[in-house]
Amino acid sequence: MKHFSLLSTLALLLLLASCGNKDEIVIEGTLQNGANKVIYIEEMSPESRIFLDSVKLDSKGHFKFRYAMPYKTFINVHVSDVDYIVLLPDLGEKIVMHGDYNALSNSYELEGTGESQTLWQLQDYSNHGTEVLKDLVATDTKNRQLLADGDMSQEEYDHEHSLTDSLYLATFAEQQQYVVHFIEDNLGSLTTLIALYKPFNNRPLINPADSFEFYEAVLEGLQQDMPDNPHTLHFKNSVERLRYQYAQ
Repeated sequence: MKHFSLLSTLALLLLLASCGNKDEIVIEGTLQNGANKVIYIEEMSPESRIFLDSVKLDSKGHFKFRYAMPYKTFINVHVSDVDYIVLLPDLGEKIVMHGDYNALSNSYELEGTGESQTLWQLQDYSNHGTEVLKDLVATDTKNRQLLADGDMSQEEYDHEHSLTDSLYLATFAEQQQYVVHFIEDNLGSLTTLIALYKPFNNRPLINPADSFEFYEAVLEGLQQDMPDNPHTLHFKNSVERLRYQYAQ
């Protein structure tokens, strides 16, 4: 009888342990140039960033992080305030990433096909736009210097400047169109919140003053697929406040 009681207790403990780990996520990976350096991991709650841990990479740039998520939410992995990536793990998911510690957001890649991978696709296209913007700024800076040095006439500069302006507007439109399609293709997913607030050159790609219907569409999708998620509830309050301002 005691033997049976012991076996029953062990079985119960194993069952509780398995249940306790069902919401645990694992994030691991190897970062080039990351040997013995530190990454910082936060939960992006609806209202603020919550510091979770600092993780030291080993001599090969490898790390592993475990976290029992209270609900489906965003995880921010960053090496600095301006170089970070956003993940959206499923409860119980393991995410494996690779990249360069010195250029994390521009170099990282993920294994798998979950919503974190969907966010990677969004970030990758955004990185493309940023590179085009850098080239345009560099070209205009060079032309300004040529104008100042007398190696370019004002008429020539004005012509070149109009070309860079046109390319900038075209790139903005491409980024905006990508975000629009991304939202339409992923309604009901928290990834649409990241897309909705994506900027380009510090300008919102989806401006509520001009395109408030996208805020309504994102909210409708989230309320249908995950109505009780704290991100949905917080976004609902934000939309209700904005509605009075932009949807009249």
